[in-house]
Amino acid sequence: MSGGKKWARAASLSAALMFIPSAAWALQLAPYKNALFAYPAELSSRDDGDYRVFDYREYRDINQRDAIPERRVGDRYVSLRVRRAQQDMALDTPSGTLHAVAVGAQKGASVITVYLHGQGGSRKQGVDDFTFGGNFNRIKNLMAGNGGLYLSPDFSDFGDKGAGEVAAIIEHYLEGSPDAALFIACGSMGGHICWKLAENGKIAPKLSGLLLLGSMWDEDFFKSPAFKRKVPVFFAQGSYDKVFPVERQEAFFEEIRKRAPGYPTRFARFETGTHGTPIRMTDWRQVLNWMLSLRK
Repeated sequence: MSGGKKWARAASLSAALMFIPSAAWALQLAPYKNALFAYPAELSSRDDGDYRVFDYREYRDINQRDAIPERRVGDRYVSLRVRRAQQDMALDTPSGTLHAVAVGAQKGASVITVYLHGQGGSRKQGVDDFTFGGNFNRIKNLMAGNGGLYLSPDFSDFGDKGAGEVAAIIEHYLEGSPDAALFIACGSMGGHICWKLAENGKIAPKLSGLLLLGSMWDEDFFKSPAFKRKVPVFFAQGSYDKVFPVERQEAFFEEIRKRAPGYPTRFARFETGTHGTPIRMTDWRQVLNWMLSLRK
C-alpha cells in the first residue's frame, strides 16, 4: 500500500472513531467564539474552584460589547447561519398543541439543551440572537455545531401545568434522541419549572444537568430523584440581584454541599451584576462540558 493510501486510510479511521460512543471518551463541545465569551477576571474562589467570583462591569460587559446596549450585541459575537437549522414548531402532545423553537438535530441528537424563560418572556427570548450579549446565539451555535438540539419552549405558567407542558415537549424530542445528554437551563422564574422537572419521574432519570441563571432555590429538591442521582447543578447569580438575593442562593448552594458532600454543584457570582447578568455572562460551553465530563 502506498504512503498516500495509508494516510487516507488512517485519516478515515480517525474520523470514524470520533463518532464511536465510548465510556472512556466523554462528549465535549467543540470551541465556538471562546475568547469573546470567556469569563472576566476571577476575583476569588473557594471549594476547590466550585465557587467563583467574577469581575463583572456594566460599562465593559454591556456598553462596550453591545452596539445598542441591551438591545443589539456587536456583530462579531453572532453568526446568523445557525438560523438555517432553526424551526418554530407546533407539537401535538398529550398536553395539547405546544409551541417551541428547535435549533439543530431533531433526531439522533448527541445533547439536548432546553432554556426556560422567566416572567414576561416567551419562546422567542431564548432564540434572540442579539440580546443578552449574543449568548443565546452562542448556545444555538454550540448545539447545532456539535450534533445537538437546542429548545426554547412556550408554557402556560410556572406551576404544575407549565411544568407538564415542558415535560411533554422534552419527552417528544427524547423519543427521537433517547441517548442524548439532557440539560435544562432556567432563567429567573423559570427556575420553578427546573425544580419541578427535577421531581418528574420521567424527566429526572434522563437529566444530565440543571442550570439556574439568576433564579431561585427550592428545598423540595432534596427529596427529588434528581438529587438522589446527583444530577449536576450550576448556579449563576449577580451580586446586585434584587429579585432573588445572591446570599439566599449561595446558602442553598452550601446546603447542597452540606447534605451531600462531594455533590457536583458549582456557583458563579458576578460582582455588581444584576438580575439578567447570568444569562448574558454564563459560559455555556464551560458549564456543559463540565457536566458532560461527569456523565455516566
